[in-house]
Amino acid sequence: MLFTAGYEGRTMQQFLADLHGAKVRMLGDVREAPVSRKPGFSKNALAQTLCDAGIGYRHIHALGCPKHIRDQHKLDGDWSAYTRQFMDHLEQQQPALEELRAVAVTQRTAVLCYEADFNFCHRTYVARAVAQRAGLRIWHITPDGLVEDLAVRAA
Repeated sequence: MLFTAGYEGRTMQQFLADLHGAKVRMLGDVREAPVSRKPGFSKNALAQTLCDAGIGYRHIHALGCPKHIRDQHKLDGDWSAYTRQFMDHLEQQQPALEELRAVAVTQRTAVLCYEADFNFCHRTYVARAVAQRAGLRIWHITPDGLVEDLAVRAA
């Protein structure tokens, strides 16, 4: 199993409870720039908090969405264009996808980004690429519980 998680609207305590509830042992941070205005969610603080909670942390910069793609989406709001551009970028990130796959097949791993709605976050595309390579099912961790990614299961 591979999980995804967004921390938008979550406190650190809620976020950790979500991860523990899914028995996540490793968090793959796929933010291009792992900084946050939300206390505790920037790279170093998050890594330490996760370590203290018994969860590993790995930042995989290459799987983040490049700034020019994010900026364009902010301007035009075109999710289809964002998706095409990010998928083109992702296609060029084979070593990073392999790095995440290697971790995900050995530990219960969650792919992290900020966005609460997994339907509109690049982490879902990253998770799908990894899951297809590894034969894993994806579950999205949401405030309402786990949601299976049926796009991968049907593939």
